Amino acid sequence: MVGSVHVNGSVHGGNGTATEERLDELRRLLGKSEGDLLKIVSVGAGAWGSVFAALLQDAYGHFRDKVQIRIWRRPGRTVDRSTAEHLFEVINSREDVLRRLIRRCAYLKYVEARLGDRTLYADEILKDGFCLNMIETPLCPLKVVTNLQEAVWDADIVVNGVPSTETREVFDEISEYWKERISVPVIISLAKGIEASLDPIPRIITPTQMISSASKNLSCLCLRILNSITTSFLEEAEWYWLQEKYYDSWHA
Repeated sequence: MVGSVHVNGSVHGGNGTATEERLDELRRLLGKSEGDLLKIVSVGAGAWGSVFAALLQDAYGHFRDKVQIRIWRRPGRTVDRSTAEHLFEVINSREDVLRRLIRRCAYLKYVEARLGDRTLYADEILKDGFCLNMIETPLCPLKVVTNLQEAVWDADIVVNGVPSTETREVFDEISEYWKERISVPVIISLAKGIEASLDPIPRIITPTQMISSASKNLSCLCLRILNSITTSFLEEAEWYWLQEKYYDSWHA
């Protein structure tokens, strides 16, 4: 990902201008006006979805007047006692993480969880940058939403981070919220697995096909990124958007 962000939100080196220019270009391609946030949401908070959202937040999150990056995960998942104890050890072994939590007045709850006096929740710790699937690798703080409708109803770009086994169910629900949409969402799928179907004939179904089927009433642009973590997100999105927009003229 281009550029990296200091704790205070400034950008290393001379890449900050290029990063902002790339963001401005994508905003222009998606028809965003001045003051209208580009809204990106990652659906699913496993390792893939969380890391992808964190990379976006690290690179572009400090442009608060231009882009909003959020992640959705289901509410109610508790963190067991042994995981809470291990998480406390991870926090105390990382001075930067420890200082960040103290500065955000978030450290005490991890002390209470370590002592067994409090139950932590997966969406709660994700806000502080801890993915339940990869406790030993702290991420940056993330904006977490637990209501799927709230997360996606006006999103400009949706990143599918749920497993292939859950993609159809999640996007069937999302399609209900999008029935009255006017703008066209861009969907990027990180899911790697495939599903099998016997009806009407035996065949393999990819996550991208599941999303397209669920969103059949929308002319949404669905992309699939195989090596997403090492791919420049905005460059990829720009290319596919241009390809979709000018496909007819290119192949005339």
